[in-house]
Amino acid sequence: MRRHGGEALIGLILLGLLVCAPALADPGSGARIWTAPLTPQPGQPLEVFAVATDGALDVLMVTDPAGRTQRLRALATGGPPWSLYGTIFRPERGTYRFEASRDGQIIARTEITVGGGTSDRGRGQWDLAAEALYAAWIEHLFNAPPDQSLSFESLTPVLSDPAQNFLFNYLGANEDNALRSEPDCADLPYYLRTYFAWKLGLPIAYRACNRGSRTSPPRCEAPIIDTRFVGTRAPLSAFREATRRLVNTVHSGSARTALNAEATDVYPVALSREALWPGTLYADPYGHILLLVKWLPGDGRTSGRLLAVDAQPDNSVARKRYWEGNFLFARTASAGPGFKAFRPLVPSGSGWRLLSNAELDGYSGRPAFSLEQARLDPDSFHARVDGLINPRGLDPAAAYESVLEALMEQLETRVTSVDTGERYIREHPGTVVPMPSGPAIFETVGPWEDYSTPSRDMRLLIALKVVAGLPERIRRHPELYALDGESAASAADRVARLHEQRLDDRAISYTRSDGRSWRLSLRELYARRANLEVGYNPNDCVEIRWGATPGSAEAETCRRRAPGDQQTRMEQYRAWFRETTRPPR
Repeated sequence: MRRHGGEALIGLILLGLLVCAPALADPGSGARIWTAPLTPQPGQPLEVFAVATDGALDVLMVTDPAGRTQRLRALATGGPPWSLYGTIFRPERGTYRFEASRDGQIIARTEITVGGGTSDRGRGQWDLAAEALYAAWIEHLFNAPPDQSLSFESLTPVLSDPAQNFLFNYLGANEDNALRSEPDCADLPYYLRTYFAWKLGLPIAYRACNRGSRTSPPRCEAPIIDTRFVGTRAPLSAFREATRRLVNTVHSGSARTALNAEATDVYPVALSREALWPGTLYADPYGHILLLVKWLPGDGRTSGRLLAVDAQPDNSVARKRYWEGNFLFARTASAGPGFKAFRPLVPSGSGWRLLSNAELDGYSGRPAFSLEQARLDPDSFHARVDGLINPRGLDPAAAYESVLEALMEQLETRVTSVDTGERYIREHPGTVVPMPSGPAIFETVGPWEDYSTPSRDMRLLIALKVVAGLPERIRRHPELYALDGESAASAADRVARLHEQRLDDRAISYTRSDGRSWRLSLRELYARRANLEVGYNPNDCVEIRWGATPGSAEAETCRRRAPGDQQTRMEQYRAWFRETTRPPR
C-alpha cells in the first residue's frame, strides 16, 4: 500500500492526542494519547495517536529528552472521533512528553521513555478511549485519496504495512511478519476487532447464531467471552487460535439479527454523523457486510462520501463508497439490516458481560441503541443517509457523476472477480464447479462461494437501476439537491440528458478467452441486462459471464459452457435477478 498525503511525513512528524488523564480531561471525553510500539527503542520510529470524542484537537506539543519543546505537524481527521497521527522517526534515548490542546487548553498529556520504558497500553477495558482509538485506527488503516482505487488480494498487505497500521509489530515480537490475514465478508469486522484486542490486551465477545429463516431473523446463543489477551502480551499463536475459533463460529447471520434483539454481537444505532463512527458495520438484508472507514463532507458542488470496506469470498478486500448500489436495504422478516455497532463488553464482578439495549442509552458517550432504521422503507432510508453525507444538498449533475463513478467502480470490481474465476478454471482444467440449488446459490461454501458472482451481480443490476433512475429520484426527493431556483422537473430532465451522453462515454474492458481485450460501453451493458441475469456461473466462459449473446462475434472465442442442468436451474432463478429481489432462505 502506498503512503498517502500527510502519512509519509518527512523528518519529525507527529501526531498526538489526548491521554485519559483525570487532571486534564473529563474521562467522558474519550481523550487519550497512545504511542507505538509498546516498548519504544532509540532510532526506531515512535508513532503517536491522539483521539478525542468531544471535539477536534488543534495543537500537539512535544518536549524531547533535552527539554526542547516544539509544536508538531499533525495529520488530523474529522470526527467523531477526532484524531491526530504522527511519527518521530529517530527518537533519542530518554523521556518524551506529549501534550494535546484545544483552543489553548491542554486536554491530554502523556510521557514516554524511549529505551527503557513501556507505553501506556490502556486499562485492558473497552473504555471510551479504546473505542475511539479503534475507530481512528480503522480510518487510518484504509486511508488513501478518495479518488484512488483501494483494493487488495486479502487483508494481509493492509495489516503488514507499517505506514498504515499503527499496531504493526506493536508487541515487539515481530508478530506481524509471519501473519497471514484472509477473512471473508462476514469475518472481516470480527477479525479486525480481534486483532485490535490482541494488541491492546482487551477481551472479545461473540456468539454462535443460526442463519434465520424466511420468517425469522437469525437468533444467537449466549456469548463466548475470550479473555486470553487481557493482562499479557499474547503470542501470535494465541491470536491465531482465537481467530480460528472465531471464524468457525461467526457468519453472515451474526450481523443480520433482529434490530430489537438483545442476544446479539452488534446493535443498531441512529442515522446520525455522531453515531456512525469508522468501524461501524453495515449489514445488508441478504448477508453482505461492510465496515465504515471514513466520512468526507460535501460542499454542495463536490459530493460528500461515506467510504467503507468489504471482503469477498475469495478474501479480497476493497474500499467503496456508500450508495444504493452497494448498501442494500429492505424491510424483510428474515433479517434486521442497517448500521450497527459492536455491543460494549464491560467488567462485571470477576468477569465480563455485554450491555443490554436499555443500558446502551448514552453509555460512556458511545452511540446509543436506536430503532430508527426499523421505521424506514428503503427509499426513506437512502434519502436519510444521503442527507447526512450531503447536508447542504448536492448539485444534480454532481450527484449523477457521483453515482456513475460508484457504478463504474462496481463494474471494475466485477472484472477482477470474473478474472479470478477464469484463472481458477484454467489452473484446474476439466473442473466443473458444483452449483447449489435454490437460495443456496447466494450462500454456500467451497469453489462456488469463491468464484461465482450471484450476490455481486444482484447488486450490479440494482446499481444499474439506481443510476438510470436518478432523474425520478430528483423529482421524488428535491430536498436532497441544491436546485438554486431550478425546478425539480427541469433538473431531472437535465440529468436524464447527461445520462444519455454518458452511456457512450463510459466503458469497461475485460479479457476474452483468447487473451484479447474486449470493450463494453455502458450503453451495451444496459442493453444486455437480461443476459447478465444469468452471468454468475464460473463454469461459463468469460464472454457469457459478461452477457455476450451465443453466436455473436464477441462470443466466437467462448470455449466453455455450464452443464445443461445448471443452465436450466439458472433460467428458473432468473426472476430473482430480473426483479432484483433475493429469495427468502
